Amino acid sequence: MDNVQPSQALLDANDPTKRHLHALEERGLTTKCRVVFDGSGKDSSGVSLNDHLQIGPPIQRDLIGVCLRFRQHQYVIRADIEKMFRGIQVFKPHTNYQRIVWRKNENEPLLRLLTVTYGLAPSPFLAVRVLKQLAEDHSQEFPAAAHVLLHDGYVDDIPTGCPHLKSSKSS
Repeated sequence: MDNVQPSQALLDANDPTKRHLHALEERGLTTKCRVVFDGSGKDSSGVSLNDHLQIGPPIQRDLIGVCLRFRQHQYVIRADIEKMFRGIQVFKPHTNYQRIVWRKNENEPLLRLLTVTYGLAPSPFLAVRVLKQLAEDHSQEFPAAAHVLLHDGYVDDIPTGCPHLKSSKSS
């Protein structure tokens, strides 16, 4: 997050970056409200922000292959990278293209979101590409984990396994 001046938060009514909705999730004793960014929402001329964005090349692994490899293991391990998009920071000058700003109340400063956003066309590519880069950067330090990220992961799900229980503890 980053502080924003109120004058920087103003948007033109036809600005395709102005596509914020809210989603209420009613569970238990609390109700969570999260921002949903609709990058496919059209402006008055029928154009959306996603129409202007590049989605990146297809680098996601084939889901059928991931599932078949998962089923071949004697012992299986499954992991999920929680809130993965929120863990990937966007190059600061590019945050204006998604321009998500908020504040808890009028007395607090405006904040700007600096992470990858659900609802934008390139977000899945960015997430997978970051995982690939992390695996390559740390392959010497964590060879088993790097191999799993490069070969078994599917976006934020990591279905993998090993032949022995002993090797599962070192993976």
